[in-house]
Amino acid sequence: RVRAMIRIALAATALLLAAPATAQSAQDQLDARYDRALAAGYKALMLCSAIANAEANGVTRSPESVERWELTGIQSPLDTIVPDLEYRIYRAAEGTGVLTYVAVDWAVDMAPRLAWHEPAGGCSLGPIGAVEPPKRNTLRRSFPDAIVNEHVRIIDGPIATVFDDAFDGSYGVKTRTTAVIVSGNEGDGLWRYAEDFGPATPQRTWSVAKSITATLVGAAVQRGDLEMTAGHPTIPMPLPVFAWYGRAPGTDAEDANLDARPTISMDNLLRMASGRYSDTPGNRTDPLYFGGSTVVETAIAWPLVHQPGTVFRYANNDTLTAAYAISGSFNDHPPAALFTHLAMYNTVAETDWQGDYILSSQVWSTAPDLMRFGQLYLNDGKLPDGTRLLPEGWVKYVSTPSGPQPTGEFGYGAGFWLLNKSEGVPPDTFAAFGNRGQYVVIVPSCDAVIVRRGEDPAGTRFDIAAFTRDVLAALGCSGKASNN
Repeated sequence: RVRAMIRIALAATALLLAAPATAQSAQDQLDARYDRALAAGYKALMLCSAIANAEANGVTRSPESVERWELTGIQSPLDTIVPDLEYRIYRAAEGTGVLTYVAVDWAVDMAPRLAWHEPAGGCSLGPIGAVEPPKRNTLRRSFPDAIVNEHVRIIDGPIATVFDDAFDGSYGVKTRTTAVIVSGNEGDGLWRYAEDFGPATPQRTWSVAKSITATLVGAAVQRGDLEMTAGHPTIPMPLPVFAWYGRAPGTDAEDANLDARPTISMDNLLRMASGRYSDTPGNRTDPLYFGGSTVVETAIAWPLVHQPGTVFRYANNDTLTAAYAISGSFNDHPPAALFTHLAMYNTVAETDWQGDYILSSQVWSTAPDLMRFGQLYLNDGKLPDGTRLLPEGWVKYVSTPSGPQPTGEFGYGAGFWLLNKSEGVPPDTFAAFGNRGQYVVIVPSCDAVIVRRGEDPAGTRFDIAAFTRDVLAALGCSGKASNN
């Protein structure tokens, strides 16, 4: 422990000395210190989630494997800090019990960053300065036996070449594919996994979770908790999540225009068009993801800079707010219930340390589970037994552009990206996209779902449009007209 503290002090000093003396302002030092806190939070949470969630599924991830995959190629400047941070993994029984928490040292005068395994599954990151994890009875989740299968299904022909290309970097220099699954006829499929990964090995979905949030909203509509009006979901205005901003518009004549945020609709949130400010394009949300802040602290209170529904700006805060707006239904219908309906038994949605779901990113899932998620949309929102989980028209709703659109090669629906501008890809193709190369591509006109998982380094890009085109061509289906 003493040696670890010495290393922390030396590392922090080296970080400050690396900048020119003229640049070492009080703000520079503060920023460097905060970056170390974020890096420690990143490391603690990734180690906790990757190991604990894998073990809950009946498989093993070693710390070395997590360092090799999840903790390399991450965003700057955390990438230069994470490798040198000392960590400790604690278990309920020495050496053999369930993982209880992970501690990562980062400053000699502060407690280590803590990420703990929650009784209901998954891990939560404590706030900076937390001294110890909560006193909870950490239990292993009860799941069916883990899927045991080979890493490569024997395949040949054109699709084998496409799979080879996915793993050798042909679709993006330095990209790192961990899993590929392509659905076939009648639910049959083809798959391949990288070393350290398999059918029961979960990875963080990152922003694929946004599409899961849209699905949770759709399920709420089907249950009658929300309504569909003019083809999109509504709930009584103002949204309850915004009602605390002073007095709700309309409650008093002189307060009718006090604050326009209560006019933000669920449709605005799902389409990334709330009009609210976000700190960066894409809205990294580092304080929530790695700093240990909460959903309420981080996502809700951003001011308007545009009229709702007029400007597209991709932001985690919109999805987080959409999920929070229906959080009152999670007592009876939590994300875990959705996963159970879909037989996504190896998937878990994680929360902040106060228990609110971080449904813009912090879901851990396996490749087969994401295939089942895609199949729900391929089956028009119905389960294999015919039970309708999503309302009629929901697939069309999420996969249809409406209002402001992003620039670039992809369109946006409601919680899903659209490949409607990609050459050689059927125009009805839509997909869930996530950081570091997470993709669930749904092609109704080809009756296909394509899942690609990765741990792509920051700054690299897997060409999912080209991969989709080549997969469909290998399956004998490409460029067909939409059936939406």
